[in-house]
Amino acid sequence: MPNATLSTTTVPARPISGQIITFALVGVVNTATYYGLYLLLLRYLPYLAAHVIAFTLSMIGSFFLNAKFTYRIRPTWRKFLLFPLTNATNFVITTVGVYVIVDMLHVGSKFAPLMASAAAIPVTFVVSRWVMLPKVEAA
Repeated sequence: MPNATLSTTTVPARPISGQIITFALVGVVNTATYYGLYLLLLRYLPYLAAHVIAFTLSMIGSFFLNAKFTYRIRPTWRKFLLFPLTNATNFVITTVGVYVIVDMLHVGSKFAPLMASAAAIPVTFVVSRWVMLPKVEAA
């Protein structure tokens, strides 16, 4: 019976190359959502507050899009609650990056998040894949 635990739900539903492409496409949608929210909130809030709120809202959307399209898994509360951990590195890199770009390099706050987010993308993919996909148990 140990092999009964190894079903099609314990391995990726698609090749990693397909996951990377879909992850990138979801990332484009997520970035556009984030950036639109950021610009909207920037009218009413300081740039760091706008960044944090837009980031949080777009991360929720990213979870559901990645579950459905990238990893083809059923969203669960456990994965939903763990998913923010996958974005912790992204959040730190982009937040520090936005601060450095705006306050230290004196670049405008409108484009700072786009510039800061580029460095965090590969790390976010690796960590999100680790959280979202079921683990294959050793035989």
